[in-house]
Amino acid sequence: MSPHATQHWGIVAVFALVYLGMFLGGLPRLKLDRSGIALLGAIAVMGLGALSTEQAAKSVDLPTILLLFSFMVVSAQMRLGGFYHAVTLWVAALPLGRRGLLAALISVAAALSAVFSNDVVCLAMTPVVARLCLRRGLDPVPFLVALACAANIGSAATLIGNPQNMLIGAVLRLQFAAYFLQALVPVLLSLVLLWAWLVFGPRSRTNRATPAPLPPPAAPSGDFGQDELVLDRWQTIKGLSVAVALLLVFVLTDWPREVAALVGAGVLLLSRRFHSSHVLGFVDWELLVLFIGLFVVNRAFETTGLAAQAVAWLALHGVALGESTALFAAGLGLSNLVSNVPAVMLLLPHLKTPEAGMTLAMVSTLAGNLLLVGSIANLIVADLAKREGVAIDWAAHARIGVPVTLATLGLVWLWRA
Repeated sequence: MSPHATQHWGIVAVFALVYLGMFLGGLPRLKLDRSGIALLGAIAVMGLGALSTEQAAKSVDLPTILLLFSFMVVSAQMRLGGFYHAVTLWVAALPLGRRGLLAALISVAAALSAVFSNDVVCLAMTPVVARLCLRRGLDPVPFLVALACAANIGSAATLIGNPQNMLIGAVLRLQFAAYFLQALVPVLLSLVLLWAWLVFGPRSRTNRATPAPLPPPAAPSGDFGQDELVLDRWQTIKGLSVAVALLLVFVLTDWPREVAALVGAGVLLLSRRFHSSHVLGFVDWELLVLFIGLFVVNRAFETTGLAAQAVAWLALHGVALGESTALFAAGLGLSNLVSNVPAVMLLLPHLKTPEAGMTLAMVSTLAGNLLLVGSIANLIVADLAKREGVAIDWAAHARIGVPVTLATLGLVWLWRA
């Protein structure tokens, strides 16, 4: 076998192993998560000579990385200021019955996730929601699954609501306001569908749980103790002001989103209250490494020509990835096989129009509600719920996630048709 052929099939093998790791969440007998696998995959293709260091650097979409990092800083500011925790406590204190409480929880989780990270929202709200349900004698599982689903649905409303939307918006240069106007109605209707299924669905009447005493308060997550639990009004106002200013910049100006977001992050890092190391400690560096690694691995795979050949073969047989039917099927399937961020990174190079990008953003995000492993937000809720003594297995999630996902994707299909 010639050296070129050896390199060719070596790249294919690395690509296959990396995406097997995306599917499994790791590799057997190795202590690797998805970020570690993506990083080692990038190192492997560079070691094979598929890409030089300069080519690898150019394969990374820097605007996406900068935008993602900047909003991680904004979310860290809000978390350290106690904003998320305070909002959740406010919802918990509302004198509402089950239906009203579900509506309030879904609305707040969705609204926060449209601007801040859906993962961070779930991280902050899950323990309080679990304890609230146990105190009121309500089955916490529907409320917690509703939290995860609402966070995912709400994040689909904007190009900054989740990592895959940031990537799609940066690569295809989608207009922030145009996307929001297209997504707003299906997102709002999807939230109504989620609430209706939880209130009127076949299991809606079996919602009472045996009242249980509250478990001992869990230790605050993160490394900085009570900082994220006590509301700091000034720091919260500072963070909200930067977030609102960025939204106005995105809607009203042509200033590059990643540059504006970096300036906003810089303003927040100038603080006499929070040390920069504290704020940066809440940045999800592993997610950034995942993005960078997959950019490099995918670019190396493109050099084999196999991806282009596969797309051409599908087109020859009447399946064009830019069309709605194929994009819905590919987005739903891949998002639940390898998770939505890797799925978008695989599909995005083959999309050419803003309309296709908008469709992929909606489909890949809503598809994350189908299975428990479909999105990181789902896994965060399940993990934190377990610490509070509430078990959410795949079947419990699927009873809500599957019908809600199919209904919301059907709604988007009709809206985009």
